[in-house]
Amino acid sequence: MAEEPTDPRAILRGGLPGRYLAPEDLVAMFGLPSVDTFYQWRRKRIGPPGFRVGRYLRFDPAAVRAWVTEQTAPEDAA
Repeated sequence: MAEEPTDPRAILRGGLPGRYLAPEDLVAMFGLPSVDTFYQWRRKRIGPPGFRVGRYLRFDPAAVRAWVTEQTAPEDAA
């Protein structure tokens, strides 16, 4: 059985993981200075869409990939 990649950046490059991503995964993936920066993004409604599982915030890797694609698309493509 192949092991799942532990580096969040490898997750998006290598395919969808078998788990949802935590804010700490996105901080590592995007090279943000801290989780606080990420939560500031959330308050400003910047960043990929997430959802709550109880008190925990999680992200679908497919939604994260779609958000990254949207951010990197040329503006004149519309």
